[in-house]
Amino acid sequence: MEVELAAGDTMVAIDPERGGRLTSLRVDGLELLVGAGDGPFDWGCFPMAPFAGRVRKGRFRYAGREHQLELNLPPHAIHGTVYDMPWKVDHAEATDAVLVTDLGDGWPFKGRVVHRIRVSEDALDLRLEVWAEDEPFPASCGWHPWWRRQLTRGGPLRLDFEAGAMWALDPDGIPSGELVTPRPGPWDDCFTELTAPPVLRWEDALELTVETTCMDLVVYDKPTHAICVEPQTGPPDALRLTPVLVEPGLPLVAETTFSWRLL
Repeated sequence: MEVELAAGDTMVAIDPERGGRLTSLRVDGLELLVGAGDGPFDWGCFPMAPFAGRVRKGRFRYAGREHQLELNLPPHAIHGTVYDMPWKVDHAEATDAVLVTDLGDGWPFKGRVVHRIRVSEDALDLRLEVWAEDEPFPASCGWHPWWRRQLTRGGPLRLDFEAGAMWALDPDGIPSGELVTPRPGPWDDCFTELTAPPVLRWEDALELTVETTCMDLVVYDKPTHAICVEPQTGPPDALRLTPVLVEPGLPLVAETTFSWRLL
């Protein structure tokens, strides 16, 4: 059963059974997110943990041991282990909810993820916490929202952002570890050194600003029906490139606020 949060003319729907994802974000009668698709990767806004984006061939090394993850996008692993797992609703009120899940059998360490969601009339606040249970492990996390290119009114979606660098991709489409000057789109790329919060604008309808504590931002604008703007604590393959160590009692925390104004 979906959880619904509302404040004024803003409504958020969350499906705990389908990865704890946001299935709907409706503002002033405008649905901003792409609706349910055939697979788990291509709709709504879902949390990614304990890694975000691809892991090269599903392998990473930690503390002298190599670990093999499920290849859910062969030949690589992608978007974590919790995107299609059932989550428990730990708390739900009119404007905020807390969902919790463990990391599942597909992750070689015991831990859990907490997703805190709060809505107001002009903003949606999200917070992810990745917790280790009994031993440290490397992690990254983030969100994967699918923003509709066209709403029921107004012009098509335009994305404005400025970044000082982007991660160069190797022939596998995974960051090589080198930072380069950003190139023109279309993109399926990860940017860093953001100089200002990204802004999504549907002319004559709505403007949405993305403010986040995350250091990296994946932009995927190749689909004709949507643009993905994904705050992440590290780039794809972060378990190798920029791992953050999660220790018992010291979680990895990411926060993002989507705020908007009507045009």
